[in-house]
Amino acid sequence: MLRGRSLSVTSLGGLPRWEAGLPVEDLLLFEVAWEVTNKVGGIYTVIQTKAKTTADEWGDNYFLLGPYFEHNVKTQVEQCEPVNDAVRRAVDVMNKHGCQVHFGRWLIEGSPYVVLFDISYSAQNLDTWKGDFWEACNVGIPYHDQEANEMLIFGSLTAWFLKEVTDHADGKHVIVQFHEWQAGTGLILSRARKLPIATVFTTHATLLGRYLCAANIDFYNHLDKFNIDKEAGERQIYHRYCMERASVHCAHVFTTVSEITAIEAEHMLKRKPDVITPNGLNVKKFSAVHEFQNLHAMYKARIQDFVRGHFYGHLDFDLEKTLFLFIAGRYEFSNKGADIFLESLSRLNFLLRMHKSDVTVVVFFIMPAKTNNFNVETLKGQAVRKQLWDTAHSVKEKFGKKLYDALLRGEIPDMNNILDRDDLTIMKRAIFSTQRQSLPPVTTHNMIDDSTDPILSTIRRIGLFNSRTDRVKVILHPEFLSSTSPLLPMDYEEFVRGCHLGVFPSYYEPWGYTPAECTVMGIPSVTTNLSGFGCFMEEHVTDPTAYGIYIVDRRFRSLDDSCNQLTRFLYGFCKQSRRQRIIQRNRTERLSDLLDWRYLGRYYQHARHLTLSRAFPDKFHTETTSPPMTEGFKYPRPSSVPPSPSGSQVSSPQSSDVEDENEDERYDEEEEAERDRLNIKSPLSLNHVPRVKKKLHGEYKN
Repeated sequence: MLRGRSLSVTSLGGLPRWEAGLPVEDLLLFEVAWEVTNKVGGIYTVIQTKAKTTADEWGDNYFLLGPYFEHNVKTQVEQCEPVNDAVRRAVDVMNKHGCQVHFGRWLIEGSPYVVLFDISYSAQNLDTWKGDFWEACNVGIPYHDQEANEMLIFGSLTAWFLKEVTDHADGKHVIVQFHEWQAGTGLILSRARKLPIATVFTTHATLLGRYLCAANIDFYNHLDKFNIDKEAGERQIYHRYCMERASVHCAHVFTTVSEITAIEAEHMLKRKPDVITPNGLNVKKFSAVHEFQNLHAMYKARIQDFVRGHFYGHLDFDLEKTLFLFIAGRYEFSNKGADIFLESLSRLNFLLRMHKSDVTVVVFFIMPAKTNNFNVETLKGQAVRKQLWDTAHSVKEKFGKKLYDALLRGEIPDMNNILDRDDLTIMKRAIFSTQRQSLPPVTTHNMIDDSTDPILSTIRRIGLFNSRTDRVKVILHPEFLSSTSPLLPMDYEEFVRGCHLGVFPSYYEPWGYTPAECTVMGIPSVTTNLSGFGCFMEEHVTDPTAYGIYIVDRRFRSLDDSCNQLTRFLYGFCKQSRRQRIIQRNRTERLSDLLDWRYLGRYYQHARHLTLSRAFPDKFHTETTSPPMTEGFKYPRPSSVPPSPSGSQVSSPQSSDVEDENEDERYDEEEEAERDRLNIKSPLSLNHVPRVKKKLHGEYKN
């Protein structure tokens, strides 16, 4: 900000927002990422959901830079002419010099401007740009690493574009935020050429950290013991690691998404992050207070229909006393915690059987893997269910017509004659069609690597084969959900809303959008203290479990202890009554305010303010080194009825119909909700700084 000006707090839709004292008209903001209009992973979600809040604040001075892919642009981008003179000149100059630069609006909420570079069109310059990059940082890129070569072209085009912009900026200061190592070459080249820009580099996960955890290495216990150069070299990613590390050290401000990733980055990249910038979502509130509860009931009914077909012939459990759990994400068996989840399900099955529980748990694994088609038995199950429904519907129509005619005549129909022999024959045939000799399948598709698949191998080891005596049933759905699927025609959001609990006991999860999405939709979830989301909730919620956020300790406990803790969480969830689950969902949904970009955007604002003061110290200064956050802010522990039965209650799971007579006296939802609203709107403080915690030794690899 200009000297003499200070940070100010303004309101955005009734919510607090941080902005620098300097008007945004005097600044240009660029964000650079490989996932602009190009969905690859979680960074796409970060940029897409944050775009509306940022565009609302920055208006026509906010631009996203990314790669051009024709199939993406045709469906996501409305091409137009740049309004900003500096950007228009930069695009024109580059196009005149043999590049293909496209400009338009990204058709998402906020409609931000995008500048897209055609990588393949400029590939003839690769050798020249490799030489420029070597001169800038002495990092060579092998010819066989196609991805790294594409990132170099992307970065060279970005640096060229930024030079043209700064040459015609007319006194406006330029802030550029680079996401991940893929965009980092642009940062390195810009700094080597001494462009007058303020730079922020954000890592969402360290490159080497992903590789090490994928190899099942005791990562967090040996953070300070790794020979970084040796580990990167052995995995043939040393040049990529050098690109990432150079980007980190060239940036004016270095940020990452969570404190657990900050610890990792400090050891892997040898620089402590300046600011933690948690990931948020663009939260939409329903006008009706409990609309999300109605959606849960509606989509749960659709999941129940699928379960009726999948378990035909073995449907000897009450669907009204059945809980739906799920895990979703990339198929990283250990990193995503599928290993500990399956072991906990085996122990949960034992507990439910031992206590003769009438609660059934159906668990979905939504993790894409290689398949060659749908499982025939699964398709048959849905066909049988539909046939039974059609049969019941036709008999109902016939029954209803006879009943209607009899009542019109003023007669009470003889129930023994209202169904004739043909009707009984049809119903008997329908019953016989539901008989099956085999157990319900544990997977919905034919797996290509069935014998070596980690999930299926573990299911065989623990013996969860969906038998009648099992209280825990398992279904592996090895592809992402789609509303056009013939098996489970639901989008991911609809499916999540219909489930009771999301389980994500990850070992390596820099942030964790899956539990965050559950929270926004009012669905309780399990996470860990090794995920950014779990650490964030521990910091901001006094009793996360009461709000439906179960945090498994995978950092300071052994694998077996963590597994037992997860089993206790799942068993406690099964012991809840239906009303307790409703209360918990209400509390979970109220946490969505914490994850709204209108709150979390303040961390990005602080990073931008800090980078301006470092890049242009003669024109900007920092009046506080603290990020804009609430001092000691925490959601309080609810004082009313607990969401789970206490230790003094019965040890076996309750029926969902059993209610506590005193619960109405102990639970006042409006009072709780108002207290939470007041807490999240409490005055902001500039005194609290989110420190990167020092690594504690003795952390277990789980």
